[in-house]
Amino acid sequence: MTDTHKLRWGVIGTGNIAHRFATDLSLSAVCELGAVGSRDAARARAFAERCGAARWFADHDELMNSPEIDAIYIAVPHSAHHELAARAIETGKPVLVEKPFTINQQQADDLIGRARDKGSILMEAMWTRFLPHMVRVRELLAEQYLGELRLVTAEHGVWFAHNTAHRMFDPHLGGGALLDLGVYPISFASMVLGSPATVVASSQFGDTGVDGQTAVTFGYSDGRQAVVNASMQTWLSNRATIAGTDARIDFDPTWYRPTSFTVTRRDGRTERFEFPVEGFGLRFQAEEIARLVREGRTDSDIMPLAESSAIMGTMDEVRRQIGLSYPGE
Repeated sequence: MTDTHKLRWGVIGTGNIAHRFATDLSLSAVCELGAVGSRDAARARAFAERCGAARWFADHDELMNSPEIDAIYIAVPHSAHHELAARAIETGKPVLVEKPFTINQQQADDLIGRARDKGSILMEAMWTRFLPHMVRVRELLAEQYLGELRLVTAEHGVWFAHNTAHRMFDPHLGGGALLDLGVYPISFASMVLGSPATVVASSQFGDTGVDGQTAVTFGYSDGRQAVVNASMQTWLSNRATIAGTDARIDFDPTWYRPTSFTVTRRDGRTERFEFPVEGFGLRFQAEEIARLVREGRTDSDIMPLAESSAIMGTMDEVRRQIGLSYPGE
């Protein structure tokens, strides 16, 4: 990259989050949309028109190998992440893979190994990590502004109408509340407290064999706890809290999107932190990839590959406890 050259992104996938990512690139000073792709030519063309892409591809490999594309963003159903990311890594271009990173930790570790062998950039697209309010949260935690951390709570609940044809209900596509919704609060707990020592999970299953609702409690060796909930059966308040011995952070809904938060001290004093953001907030992760390119690095310190692997391992343990498996594992 040079000061005048923007990182040109190829977007694979035509869903809602792919559209938000593609349109948010227009707000970036260091990234831009190069092309979009889908195996369905009509869908690729329509998606390109929706998000203003100059080019579209009906072949994933053609998009990945196009000399007009500098970086690849993969936003397809979870079950296809590993296959497409493995092919994208072979191009040597930076690869950003939607969360959850893969279906399981074994797949995650395989991709990480491939990227390290290739010496290329790979990152999980946990876009929440890069939002301005989360940057400020990490600063406050580094300053021990809350005192000794004791408890994290977070929830992600979005109601989906029952539709067995929808990816959320399809086990072949990695459907269910845990992988699609639960990854947000689980990754959030990981960011704040690290990997848990113990996991206790329970779920309610729907008629297609995927979890409709899952609750998890994480325990840590020093007694800290995290409690997370994910549901595709109800709209939750979608709040989150980080509580320490001196103060707590209460996030406005929706905590995983661009938002603000309040710090409440033990004596009741409050302090507001406001973070207006233009767009949906998905451009910041693309700009992180651009930063890695400029600095000649292959791994983000904000969303490191080792942590993405550990998060998948935590979700593997949750699935083991609740009895959730996917075809072909």
